[in-house]
Amino acid sequence: MCLMGMFLFAITGITLNHASQIESKPTIERLQATAPAALVAQLRSYAAEHDGAKEPLPAAAEQWLDATWSVQAGGRVAEWSADEIYLAMPRAGGDAWVRIELDGGAAEFEKTDRGWISWLNDVHKGRNTGTAWNWFIDIFAVMCMVFCITGFLILKFHAANRPFTWPMVGLGVLIPIVIALLFIH
Repeated sequence: MCLMGMFLFAITGITLNHASQIESKPTIERLQATAPAALVAQLRSYAAEHDGAKEPLPAAAEQWLDATWSVQAGGRVAEWSADEIYLAMPRAGGDAWVRIELDGGAAEFEKTDRGWISWLNDVHKGRNTGTAWNWFIDIFAVMCMVFCITGFLILKFHAANRPFTWPMVGLGVLIPIVIALLFIH
């Protein structure tokens, strides 16, 4: 598991370091609709009570979004104001948002997909990936530390017969420090 995880982590490290050099055109999907008058009235009254608050959408609004655009609001926190509701839905490799005007019920949905390299880069960093993935990354990091510590112990065991072991380990520490001190400003 560590072997394949580190291989993928290394690949996404390269794509992350060269993200500006990798061409990608985001795909943007924009949809519009008008929310039903009864829902708009309910949202307007809810917004009057929660102006400036960050609260989840009521169940009726979540159901309407699901039925209209297959948008799963899933209890996400929306920004409420007197004239509109804004629901941000960031995700790995892109984002999405919904805006509902409270005067006429005009609603907009926009979903941006930045491509699979962007998705891999976000997964690498754990950005907008959810709790399960963040736990996986943490557990994987601990497993990699165990992998490295056991490798270090194996080096210690064999160092007596291999005179270049500790100089090579020293270079593995020294080279990144020198590069960081000299070239990172």
